Amino acid sequence: MRNVIDKYKRELVVLLATLGMAVFFTILNPAFFTWRTFLTVLQQMVLNGILAVGMMFAIITGGIDLSIGCTFAITGIGVATLTVNGVNPFLAILFGLAIGVVLGIFNGFLVTYLKLQPFIATLGTMSLYRGIAYVWTGGQPVTNVPDTFRNIFNGKMFAGIRFYVLVMIIVFVIAHIILSKTRTGDYLYAVGGNEEAAKLSGVNTRKVKFIAYTICSVCAAVAGLVMLASLGSAESTAGAGYETNAIAAAAIGGTRMAGGRGTALGTFIGALMLAVLKVGMVVINVDSFWQYVVTGIIIIVASYFEFIRQDIAAFMARKKA
Repeated sequence: MRNVIDKYKRELVVLLATLGMAVFFTILNPAFFTWRTFLTVLQQMVLNGILAVGMMFAIITGGIDLSIGCTFAITGIGVATLTVNGVNPFLAILFGLAIGVVLGIFNGFLVTYLKLQPFIATLGTMSLYRGIAYVWTGGQPVTNVPDTFRNIFNGKMFAGIRFYVLVMIIVFVIAHIILSKTRTGDYLYAVGGNEEAAKLSGVNTRKVKFIAYTICSVCAAVAGLVMLASLGSAESTAGAGYETNAIAAAAIGGTRMAGGRGTALGTFIGALMLAVLKVGMVVINVDSFWQYVVTGIIIIVASYFEFIRQDIAAFMARKKA
């Protein structure tokens, strides 16, 4: 038990902070402590959570992916176009996932073979993919997505909880298995911790980065499918700014922005905390514009927390010596 607490110390701290935040919002407005609000928190959490999982993989390798919002949009447009024209919804879903794979591979190619900095590479593809979305639709939304597709993600399981919550949980479980139970997970951490050392140890760093960016884009595609099912329409502007929330959730959950550290559990709790914060501010009637201010502050504080932890670890090491 002690080992588990030590291993997930950061995650436990964030979880306690999230619970404290929920208590605070409930005191200010008892309406926060209702099942309806809980469902709203889940709904808010799903998209950010799925996107944050993908972003976590890119950040662990020492990179970042700013194009996830645009991948999100293209996936929604592509799948909406197919389903509106009568294509089987499961085939349309496979097509959407394929879009995520292709766009992720292209991001990985820019970062690994052309050796572009991840920030610059994905900044470029962010504009490129958004442009493709506009060209594809002519700036017009794709509407009237059939219920045969929507119910796959948006149908209710029980007590108002929808299937997309199960999808989110599955994504987090798969991410946890990859990171903690597979050799690929070890390689991802190794590349983010010290890429040169990993390369000298025989790790195929290019392959590892390809995997990270592909997973990131596939997660964005899954989030795009969920959004399409929720709204019943797709548009080229969808997903704008979502990368900020994804980065925030990953950073809050303990993913080190310099790479080499991060967990699926931490990202899950980070996404939960962000959802509680956003819904709570709405419940207590805080202006929505302040949400951007608070999100930015959280990213800064969460990132700086890593430096504080490193300083404390170094101090304790010197004290023992």
